[in-house]
Amino acid sequence: MPSRKVERRLAAILAADVAGYSRLVSADEEGTLRQFAGHLREVIEPAVDEHGGRVFKTTGDGLLVEFASAVSALRCAIAIQEGVTERNRPVLPDIRLEFRIGIHTADVVIEAGDIFGDGVNVAARLEAMADPGGICVSARVQEDTHGRLEVGFEDLGEQRLKNIPRPVRAYRIRQEGADGRGDTRRSLPLPAKPSIAVLPFHNMSGDPEQEYFVDAVSEDIVMALSRWRWFFVIARESSFTYKDRSVEPGRIGEELGVRYILEGSVRRSGQRVRVTALLLEAATGAHLWADTFDREMVDIFRLQDEITEQVVGAIEPAMLHSEGARIARKNLGDLTAFDCFQRGMWRLNQVSEEGYHAALDLFRQAIDRDPDLALAHIGLARALYGGAVYGWSQTGKDDLLEAYDSAHTAIRLDPRDAYGHFAAAGAALYLGRHREALEEARKTIALNANFAFGHFRLGQVLVYSGRAREAIAPIERSLRYSPYDPQLGPMHRMLALAHFHAGDFQEAVAQAEAAIRLNDVAATRLLAAALARLGRIEDAAKVYPSELRGRLRGRLGHPLPYANPADREALVEAVRLATDAAAYEASP
Repeated sequence: MPSRKVERRLAAILAADVAGYSRLVSADEEGTLRQFAGHLREVIEPAVDEHGGRVFKTTGDGLLVEFASAVSALRCAIAIQEGVTERNRPVLPDIRLEFRIGIHTADVVIEAGDIFGDGVNVAARLEAMADPGGICVSARVQEDTHGRLEVGFEDLGEQRLKNIPRPVRAYRIRQEGADGRGDTRRSLPLPAKPSIAVLPFHNMSGDPEQEYFVDAVSEDIVMALSRWRWFFVIARESSFTYKDRSVEPGRIGEELGVRYILEGSVRRSGQRVRVTALLLEAATGAHLWADTFDREMVDIFRLQDEITEQVVGAIEPAMLHSEGARIARKNLGDLTAFDCFQRGMWRLNQVSEEGYHAALDLFRQAIDRDPDLALAHIGLARALYGGAVYGWSQTGKDDLLEAYDSAHTAIRLDPRDAYGHFAAAGAALYLGRHREALEEARKTIALNANFAFGHFRLGQVLVYSGRAREAIAPIERSLRYSPYDPQLGPMHRMLALAHFHAGDFQEAVAQAEAAIRLNDVAATRLLAAALARLGRIEDAAKVYPSELRGRLRGRLGHPLPYANPADREALVEAVRLATDAAAYEASP
């Protein structure tokens, strides 16, 4: 007998079938067959012919098609799904036919007009992974079609497919303006938490080899933002479907269900790298924060970490301020527990007696509405010890104890929230429990290395524990991570105090003056102390006259929480050199 001719060639294989076909046939065999024949005749066969395909096998509910290229196969698949969707419009949802399509490119065997090989099997397995009305492709197809069609690719990761020995990376197709079924992509509701999508940063270097670094920066930011327990962060797989696409922020916000969008670019020239980041309000396109980072490309992994830390550290307070202002416009009767927390934080960050009382009430309302909301207990703890420290509370010691209990309630409810340990460190510090405060501060940083005020808390605890030199680095890091923080004045003041106790009085003067420029009047006493230590007694007396001392005396209700009384006395004595402030007992 003559041997049959066997041919091998590279081909793109499209596999399609009807989702839930057996159920549909069981319910209405004649109507289902009629629908299938109509789709085949009016949509599928014309689309295959138009895009140069060849049907080499049909089944009762599907078919296999060969194409010369992955681009042609994917174009055909899109045309099929759009055409079937259009024909389905007058059909009731529970009886309409929806196709699933899988595409794979591989070396195949052609024998007597039929096609065999793993290429066919993989396409069939990908088709089974696709959603009804959707398309699923292999990594080979994604590589061959990326940038050539108006589609996005949602990375589904490595997949173990039945009877396929090696894992196959799969992608779900997201059509421009469609959800994969040909319909307009649905608008998703906004979550209660502040929600953000990090879009893939743009490679502005003109060098495709830098694409890996640009994507790595975006991915690292997604991961770092996910550590914030009160953020809702869109997964990388979804946000990266907008790679190399120009889409309006409002539309992205609707499609992903987010209030904020972070976008940016990376440009490399020689050994210099410039990263630009921009935080937008999705609905309006308003710019909330922007910054540029110029760095030397010495250690690429350290560079990625540094960029991530600075971008993420700056985003948190910017979003916090925006969310607080937004919630402040809502009617009190409409506030949820989370709304109450956000509004309370907005009032607390005003650092005023009025804001303190309002915040305290809002945090208690949040707990009444949801006793299991850890953030509400964190807010209450921060307000309670803040009121005690600033002298706004009539029961300071009791409030510190309640703050301590509230912080530990939050930790019990959510031990992974860095804010809970941050609040516990503050309460423990002002209760004089320095070792515990230091442990909690370090847990804060371990849980979220990008938490600007967490680094501040660590520095603060170190200052009052007699370790001023160690305190300088974390406080400086907090200033770098959050250059527009609402409590920037107190942050500079604490850095001035660290330098004072470290013996660098010139730098203490510079930092105290920076705090004063930010309206932190309490830093005036520290400025006077540092000037006095520099021998500038007259200047010290001028910046801290008796009338100012009168206004500040008693402003803070809690004594400085020094572990070592000698450190307190060193500061008090420095002030005495320029003033008669023998009763100096409050924080500079």
